[in-house]
Amino acid sequence: MYLTCVDNMELSKYICHRKPERSFFIKDHQFPVCARCTGFYTGLATYLILNNFYTHSYDLNMLLISMVLMIPVAIDGLTQYFGPRESTNNLRFVTGFIGGIGLIIFLKIIIRWILNVL
Repeated sequence: MYLTCVDNMELSKYICHRKPERSFFIKDHQFPVCARCTGFYTGLATYLILNNFYTHSYDLNMLLISMVLMIPVAIDGLTQYFGPRESTNNLRFVTGFIGGIGLIIFLKIIIRWILNVL
């Protein structure tokens, strides 16, 4: 059984707010997730693909770098939420992309640490 676009939009409500004014559209069809989440998932996927070709160590320096990479998305989201300014979809995507890379590095470090402890 194939999922339709309506089914995809229905399933995505559990992972994203999907507000139309904060989402991308292609030919009048809304993305199943908002611009920021699109950036997060694109950043995660890009990092995982590129990491197969270019590896690095997962040490304390990388943990700090991962945290720094998540700062722009936090600043963008918080300043938008508390009202000093309104973000744009392009800025949401870019900060989400950078934050997605930081998040996957952070998760890989934490998972490796947990596995080493066990």
